[in-house]
Amino acid sequence: MDATLIVVAAAWGVATGLLLPRAAYRFAVEPEEDRPDACPAGHRLTGPARGWLGPARCPVCATAARSDTGAADITGAADVTGTADVTGEAGGTGPAQGTGTAQGTGTAGGAGSAGGAGTAPRPEAPSRAAPAAPRQPPGAPPPPGAEPVPGGGPAPDGAAPSTAPPADAPPAPPADPPPIPPSAPRAPRVSPEGRYAPGRAAPVVTATVCVLLAAVTGRHPELAVWLLLAPVAVLLAVVDRRVHRLPDELTLTLAVAAPALLGAAALLPGARGSWTGALLGAVVLGGFYLLLFLVNPQGMGFGDVKLALSLGAVLGWYGWAVLFAGGFLGFLLGALYGLGLVLLRRANRRTGIPFGPFMLGGALIGVLLGAA
Repeated sequence: MDATLIVVAAAWGVATGLLLPRAAYRFAVEPEEDRPDACPAGHRLTGPARGWLGPARCPVCATAARSDTGAADITGAADVTGTADVTGEAGGTGPAQGTGTAQGTGTAGGAGSAGGAGTAPRPEAPSRAAPAAPRQPPGAPPPPGAEPVPGGGPAPDGAAPSTAPPADAPPAPPADPPPIPPSAPRAPRVSPEGRYAPGRAAPVVTATVCVLLAAVTGRHPELAVWLLLAPVAVLLAVVDRRVHRLPDELTLTLAVAAPALLGAAALLPGARGSWTGALLGAVVLGGFYLLLFLVNPQGMGFGDVKLALSLGAVLGWYGWAVLFAGGFLGFLLGALYGLGLVLLRRANRRTGIPFGPFMLGGALIGVLLGAA
């Protein structure tokens, strides 16, 4: 095992994996949707390859998120201080705090002088009672301005006027509820780092795949082909997992690039595969998937057919046994995944699953078996 080769492969996997999240974000859309050229907040994507490569992180959103967090912290501190001031104004608990009428709980007692600043309570001021109305003889009509009481006659002395409606008055109509203000549209959620799509796993997965390929293949020309194709394969798996779709720009590019790169590798000394086998493998595996698509279009997507062309070339490089093993392992992995979902009651037999990741996983295992 060549340690230097493994370190170089790991570095290559990490470097290319860091460039995949933004491409996955732009490719992971439905067929009728346009591919986004801006982050969810509307900031235009810039960077390598016209904004197609790089981390799924928006610097403008990150700056705005940090600013909002700082403003919220300052506002929260001000609110806490204000609450403490109001609590202090509400009155202390000194020994001279009065408990009678002089201890107010509002305007009279909230300034801390009458209720709890340690001063003696003020003497209660004499109340001025309103002059009593002259008593009316029984049966006399009520004076002007007097309200009738429910039993008839004027209100007794000192009683508050009755505000009850007459017995024969119609019921008041129910009040209309206050109008509900329209809710403001939610701003796209971004993390404090400005991330708008998952991207932490891509470098780890890409580096792991590259290390495995380097450790098993060794110093042979086809290793360069595997390392060039591995990041695109990871990108296809991520996109298919998110939206159950394999973009033509990636599958057709692989279908052309894989046989061409293997043809160049076959011309170099030390190659351990057959370019003729790669071409035949692409035809056989692609034709098999095309037959499945024609028999059951609902169970097999045409994107899987186009992906099978490149996988057949890669597997056919090492011979027919590897081609059949890699193709079978793809179906086996997909079947085990679907069975697990059914047993966990998260899917049924008609639930669609992304088959591209399992095709790629089976091909990876086949390549490792063939290179070993």
